[in-house]
Amino acid sequence: MLKAIPLLFASLCLMPLAQAAPMACSGSGEARCMFEAIWDAAGVLPSEKQARLKPAFLETVSRADDAALLRSWETRLGVTTRHRTPPIDYAKDQAQAVVAEAGWSGFEQRARAGTAPFNIGRPEIMAAGVRLAADETTRRRLTAAMFDLAQTKTTRGGMGDDFEKGDFGHALAELSMQHCDLAGFDRAVALTPAPDSLRYALWRARITGNAGQLASRIRSEADADDTRHVRNALEGYGPIVSLGYCQTL
Repeated sequence: MLKAIPLLFASLCLMPLAQAAPMACSGSGEARCMFEAIWDAAGVLPSEKQARLKPAFLETVSRADDAALLRSWETRLGVTTRHRTPPIDYAKDQAQAVVAEAGWSGFEQRARAGTAPFNIGRPEIMAAGVRLAADETTRRRLTAAMFDLAQTKTTRGGMGDDFEKGDFGHALAELSMQHCDLAGFDRAVALTPAPDSLRYALWRARITGNAGQLASRIRSEADADDTRHVRNALEGYGPIVSLGYCQTL
């Protein structure tokens, strides 16, 4: 009987910890819960690295269009949201210029040939073209061209050339997430160097629903040395708070 007492005491001590374990985020409070998880992950970083994350964190919170939530985080972090001037969109500007000069057929021909301006940033310029296209047929044709160009090409020496593969994969994954195309997303992510990354998991959840299931992963993979984990979480969850879930559109 006496031997059982320590075991009973230990189990009682563990119960509150289990009950306090963070649960998955869901329902109307999902965004609030997810931002808590993301900042919990930031909490293991040194204070100077946390400070560098605060502007990006608050900018992502502001996309939720919840003034009370934003104010609460501004108060908690001791800073206000900085509304930055949007950067110049080089890819969009280049895509518009090519379409204006050569039309959509010329855009695709130049992209496939890799001639200027597609000799620099071809995946990004083509993705900008997909977003600019006014009809579904053009969007599908350009997307198919991007997948074609992402494939490994054999060089004269017989070696595989994967120079743009990862960049095409990332650009196509973002397009597929924005267009709620799960099959295209899975195909695109397989081309990237890190298909299992948190950012892609969150992007995929925009299509399938319930990103809140990833809250525990956000916390458990926290990195005390590198801000990239938190930045990936913000980049992954940002489209969900600004665009909503595909299933509810």
